[in-house]
Amino acid sequence: MLFHSLQFLLFLPLVLLLYWRAAPHAILRKVTLVVASLIFYMAWNPAPVVVLLALTVLDWALGRALATATQARHREALVALSVAGNVGALVVFKYADWLAQVVVDAAGRLGVTLVYRPLGLLLPVGLSFLVFQGLSYTIDVYRRELGARHSLLDVAVFLTFFPHVVAGPIVRASDFLPQVDEPPRCDDATASRALARIVVGLFKKLVIADFLETNLVARVFADPAAWSGFEVSAAVVGYTLQIYYDFSAYSDIAIGTAALLGFTLKENFDKPYLARNLFDFWRRWHISLNTWLRDYLYVPLGGNRAGRARVLVNLFLTMVVAGAWHGADGRFVLWGALHGLALCATRVWWWVVGRGRAPAPWRTALATAATFLLVAELRIVFRAADLARAGAVFAAQANPWTLSPGPAANPAVLALLGVAVAGHLLPHRAFDAVAGAFAQAPVVVRAAALVLIAIFITHISSAEAQPFIYSRF
Repeated sequence: MLFHSLQFLLFLPLVLLLYWRAAPHAILRKVTLVVASLIFYMAWNPAPVVVLLALTVLDWALGRALATATQARHREALVALSVAGNVGALVVFKYADWLAQVVVDAAGRLGVTLVYRPLGLLLPVGLSFLVFQGLSYTIDVYRRELGARHSLLDVAVFLTFFPHVVAGPIVRASDFLPQVDEPPRCDDATASRALARIVVGLFKKLVIADFLETNLVARVFADPAAWSGFEVSAAVVGYTLQIYYDFSAYSDIAIGTAALLGFTLKENFDKPYLARNLFDFWRRWHISLNTWLRDYLYVPLGGNRAGRARVLVNLFLTMVVAGAWHGADGRFVLWGALHGLALCATRVWWWVVGRGRAPAPWRTALATAATFLLVAELRIVFRAADLARAGAVFAAQANPWTLSPGPAANPAVLALLGVAVAGHLLPHRAFDAVAGAFAQAPVVVRAAALVLIAIFITHISSAEAQPFIYSRF
């Protein structure tokens, strides 16, 4: 069930009605949330819900066992079992066929013939997000940073919560579970701001991201050699903007929907394309994934504490895992590895040259532009259908340039690129001001504004609605 579908438009008000009627009764409201979340999840495909429920029971049971285990070796075995179970599910459903094919191809190059029949398992939607969230629960219980839940229902609410179950943000158990205990609250101002956040997300997705995908990015990446260097470069920039607006749109709608249910989810983006270096970019982009990898992988590997050589290894391995997390494809691993190498090079540069004082404004602007260019170019590997096509896109940027309007870089596309850039440059306080004004307006004015915005979005979004990019991860 897509956030921008008619299904969800009918589903959400019904859930809100039932949920708030059940809100005074703790068990009833939790049951309502779990049932609604399972219906939402099964709208994609009913079969994988078995995996979702199995991992929920596994993490709950291991959490209970960790709470009673006293010997260190028993606790280590239990948390290892959690890692094996969660990551094992990810490997089987997401990577097994790909890994087997890699082995078969490698054997073939050595003259050895291997036969492998793909399992053809149906990948549960959002499995990568589910696994990281489940691990955050059992690892935090193991570290004694979180108490284990006696109620399976509490863990089920956490792992199945429909606003974030498909594409995040990745929610920590320590942030979410305390909210499950409290009676939910959502006053008029909070609800108005949540609705404004949802509308902004729909605008980002339907008006900007989908338009860029259909009219520019998909056309150019399908046959890069057929376009001018200017159009190919515009598509590379367009995809960089598209993936931000697409993913941040999902986060906006998820955060807004959670707020309507009385829950607070943390922000997942902070103007990432204003970053002054690659470290700054990763602090701003997909914040929930970045902080998860920092706390549950980079720091346990030794972080910055084990000498400079180890810091570089840790950085590189963390980014390779970040790439592999996105999917069973060598392109994602390569994309992560390239980011890892760039982060390592940045770190070495700082060690050798030093970071110095705050740079002059023109240096900051230059560093921001260089960081954006690096991120955009590396995204070619992420977006292209395969490495050969990625190479073709890199090469096609050197095609003869023409600034005359072409089929891909036509005035409408260029205008929307300008809107996308301008929207990213707007400070957060601009949205806060608009949301605040909306919250203070009379109910009739708010209702009329929502109707007019919905009509505007429907008319201006000429392209057919596309699935969210990160829903496949």
